[in-house]
Amino acid sequence: MSQLNIIKESNGHFVIDGDLTFATIDKQTLKSFSFLKAAKEITIDLSRVSNTDSAGLALMIEWIKYSRHNRTQLSFKNIPEQLLNLAKLSGFDQTSHFAIQTD
Repeated sequence: MSQLNIIKESNGHFVIDGDLTFATIDKQTLKSFSFLKAAKEITIDLSRVSNTDSAGLALMIEWIKYSRHNRTQLSFKNIPEQLLNLAKLSGFDQTSHFAIQTD
């Protein structure tokens, strides 16, 4: 089983490394939202996510809600196809619900 790590690459830029699944997302992960206050603009790079399930989508939605509440601009980069498919099946689309940064 893989772990979930939030790695600070630079000010406002974070990489998620590991799995975004029920097995890796726990209460400690949910309490670690303080990284979203690191800057007024935050980018979360998901290129190193190995596996994901609906818990990963739920976590992304919580990050979005938390960021809006704290008036932080949040964007995602390199969202895994599996996660985009889950979002689409759940009624979310990448243009209106997720701010996606491209290189």
